[in-house]
Amino acid sequence: MSILVTGATGNVGRLVIDELIARGAPTVRALTVDPAKADLPDGVEVAVGSIHKPDSVVPALQGISTLYLAPHPPTAQAVVDRAVAAGVQRIVDLTGPEGSWWDEIEPVVEASGLGWTHLKPGEFTHNALMWADQIKISREVRDAYPKSANALIDLADIAAVAAVTLLDDRHLGRAYPLTGPETLTRAEKVAIMGRAVGADVPYLEIDREAAIAQWEPSMGEFAQWYVDGAADLVEHPQQVDPSLAELLDRPPTTFADWAEANADQWR
Repeated sequence: MSILVTGATGNVGRLVIDELIARGAPTVRALTVDPAKADLPDGVEVAVGSIHKPDSVVPALQGISTLYLAPHPPTAQAVVDRAVAAGVQRIVDLTGPEGSWWDEIEPVVEASGLGWTHLKPGEFTHNALMWADQIKISREVRDAYPKSANALIDLADIAAVAAVTLLDDRHLGRAYPLTGPETLTRAEKVAIMGRAVGADVPYLEIDREAAIAQWEPSMGEFAQWYVDGAADLVEHPQQVDPSLAELLDRPPTTFADWAEANADQWR
């Protein structure tokens, strides 16, 4: 089996490489725009290219049987077309929850005629770092919708599931919604982050407009989308999906586990 990992130096893709090597994948090729900065493990083949430029992927696809497709909807069709032409047999794609922008990749992959598996994670634990500076500097968090609740998922857990599905064709034709192992409110997450650094960190509620203004410098046009998504999770909290626990060969990472491991970023 030969596997090409696109987005190989991204938040998830880099971890997918590590998981595949740890699990003894025979041939792993990493697609990256800058091999010198990639710091990839020994034994990984390195190919220069990016899914943002589909023609650059063509050389990397030669001899590949299975493709891990990172999420970039604008070029998904072009990359998939090139994968078909190169003789790829299976695609495991990272998309998102139903109705999300990333979800647009799925019909493209299914229409290709190749074997497919969809990985559909919700919000990443990593996103909680948006509060890190507030906790570090003022030991309080100001944001909207403290009762907004979801089940954040750790990047390493997503990567582990990706490796499992890349290496086992029993997952063909399956779409896996992926969540973390517990549903927590935003206020509960901030409290857990505080405990990780030995501090009592209150969550001080601000209104929608103030929250959008607060996040626009870092999120740009997505600030309103993000804040309104948090509002929806007040009345309709995300529930835990069992897929992650069923696919992993270890316990899923809790938010407290993640906070303890990353607390130096807001200590």
